[in-house]
Amino acid sequence: MAVTTKWRQHIERWQSSGLSQAAYCAQQGINVRTFAARLSDYRKRPATDSVALVPVRIAPADPACVATSAAAMVFTDVHGHRLELSSSVSAGWVAELLRCLA
Repeated sequence: MAVTTKWRQHIERWQSSGLSQAAYCAQQGINVRTFAARLSDYRKRPATDSVALVPVRIAPADPACVATSAAAMVFTDVHGHRLELSSSVSAGWVAELLRCLA
């Protein structure tokens, strides 16, 4: 079963609480068996379900690529993956995206 945001938040709060599972569940009014089942699902989730930071390097555009591309901004990671954004994408949106990724 997929772990919902609600259960992920409970699991993270329990982990930082220092309480036993039973004590946390009693405090929150949660069935301890249900919590244990969701915790088991959480621990079994694939690694792709987790968030990873990706290093970004800002460099001048390659003139050869600029002449053939309609993209206003191109982000390339260390593995060569590219994210091209058109000029219709606002700078504010990009700034917010980068703030969320930081």
